[in-house]
Amino acid sequence: MKLQQLRYILEIQRQGLNVSEAAETLFTSQPGISKQVKLLEDELGVTIFERSGKRFTGVTEPGKAILASAEQILREAENLKRASGEFATGNSGRLVLAATHTQARYALPLVVRDFISERPGVKLELHQGNPTQIAEWVVNGDADIGIATEALDRYPQLITLPVRQWSHCVIAPDGHPILKQQSLSLSELVKWPLITYDTAFSGRSHINQAFERIAASPNVVLTALDADVIKTYVSLGLGLGIISALAYDTRRDAGLQALDAAHLFESNTTRLALRRGTYLRRFDYDFIERFAPHLSRHAVDLAMQGGGAEYQL
Repeated sequence: MKLQQLRYILEIQRQGLNVSEAAETLFTSQPGISKQVKLLEDELGVTIFERSGKRFTGVTEPGKAILASAEQILREAENLKRASGEFATGNSGRLVLAATHTQARYALPLVVRDFISERPGVKLELHQGNPTQIAEWVVNGDADIGIATEALDRYPQLITLPVRQWSHCVIAPDGHPILKQQSLSLSELVKWPLITYDTAFSGRSHINQAFERIAASPNVVLTALDADVIKTYVSLGLGLGIISALAYDTRRDAGLQALDAAHLFESNTTRLALRRGTYLRRFDYDFIERFAPHLSRHAVDLAMQGGGAEYQL
């Protein structure tokens, strides 16, 4: 049995049993993968994948158990590398962060700056994506830490820890009539064209739920993946923007004004995700605590050991 064979069967599972896509992802050939799967099955004495001709069509019952064990074995093999690498190289290594645009643009810059300054031996990589992509990158080991508002707590393979709560605000160009409102209301917002986040991002579900509660249909004329794009089109007069309050700055966003909308939309929680069972290095703990000071090494270890659901803001 070889670790590479275990990687092959897990990648086949990830690719929906498509051996060609698994081979492409692993930079190898389809016949090579098929041969190694058959050798592994012969060695174990069971069939892992159901077949129809040369195609894999399903996973057998013993195959499900083998895939679960293979994932655990590869995770522990990776932990061995991480642990030995930490002791061999000291304060150097590679840390991969995955975050949404809002987190990468507004919440992380000063943390990243200070971390790089004090950990010059650590190569830090920042990948941006939507919450589902971020969760899957962490699950698959392509990222060490994931940071997002949506989706992360839907993956049982992840430990998720609350970082901070935030609310939305409504932005409008200088002189817009809505700025004269003494108290912003949903019934007033439905009168205007709105620009806000794509459905996968930054608390959009809470925006939808708020309008559903009053049986109103907001006139969302444009959705975008990040607040900077939303602010650009609000500046052009295409509508009012609904964005994270974190993304508005009075000095940087000249020509725009923000109205507090915390009373209109349910608050949101930024979460940090780690893959269950992963060995955390000293600089992993360091970065986590810099980003979320309440998440000490002790708090993170308790979450990793107990599932993480117990920790509340």
